[in-house]
Amino acid sequence: MGKQYDKKITWTIKNFASLPSDLIYSDHFVVGGCKWHLRVYPKGYNNANSLSLFLGVAVPTSLPSGWRRHTKFRLTLVNQLSDKLSQSKLNELEQWSDEKTTNWGLPSMCPLNEIHAKDSGFLLNGELKIVVEIKVLETIGKLDVTEETSTITETVDVNGFQLLPSQAKSVSRMFEKHPELATDLRPKNPNLRTGYMSLLLSLIETLSQLPQQMSKDDLLDAYDALGSMRDAGFKLDWLEKKLYEVSEKKENEEASETGLKEMEEELKDMKQKCLEMEALVEKEKAKVSTAKSPISFDDIV
Repeated sequence: MGKQYDKKITWTIKNFASLPSDLIYSDHFVVGGCKWHLRVYPKGYNNANSLSLFLGVAVPTSLPSGWRRHTKFRLTLVNQLSDKLSQSKLNELEQWSDEKTTNWGLPSMCPLNEIHAKDSGFLLNGELKIVVEIKVLETIGKLDVTEETSTITETVDVNGFQLLPSQAKSVSRMFEKHPELATDLRPKNPNLRTGYMSLLLSLIETLSQLPQQMSKDDLLDAYDALGSMRDAGFKLDWLEKKLYEVSEKKENEEASETGLKEMEEELKDMKQKCLEMEALVEKEKAKVSTAKSPISFDDIV
């Protein structure tokens, strides 16, 4: 069975509650060789009391006459406190986009009063997150291939963690070697799970440095981070063992450096004494040479 969707894209809208515009667009993103964008009406489409959200073909005027795009997609309004409360609609919806209809979506995605309600989970630190999962089934007409993103983030699911593509390979390798890694992980919120996994990757990256590149504070922070992740339910005996080894190497490196400095100072003193001794030897040689030299007739008379 093939992948259900080609890509999962996250759009983070900052300062959502204070947006002055009635309509905003995401940056363009590329799926299936085609450019797309999301458009949202923060105050509702035609002054409705619900958030309106659409997936659209980006810059349709640049496409040749007769172009068409056949897609399957799903839109989700992310609840940042509980994944179960996220608003996900348009499951398995398949639509054709063309010159007459360039956007598909929901005029009533979620009531605005629910989004703005205190502790609703949809707005966290002023940010609203929207996810689109999309698969391009068929294209007619020219393809777009340039991808330019900033607020759009592509994520990859690895064992229930939503990660950046650059993180996916490392995390997959971790689960291959340590399949029990997150079996008892308590946080269920996707953002918290992603945060913990990013912390784990950062800790591994820190331990991968050369001992001389790490300070004692770095190691103390590493132990604190390890404790936090174990409290959350991660099984990290293997990482704790590695952290102990790195700490031991750091102690040995510092002890060796101290001993080496002392030896170098001693060697420097010894070299200086040798130079002084060599000078004395030369003086004594000169005296001996003088003492051994014969006395001439002129020296006596």
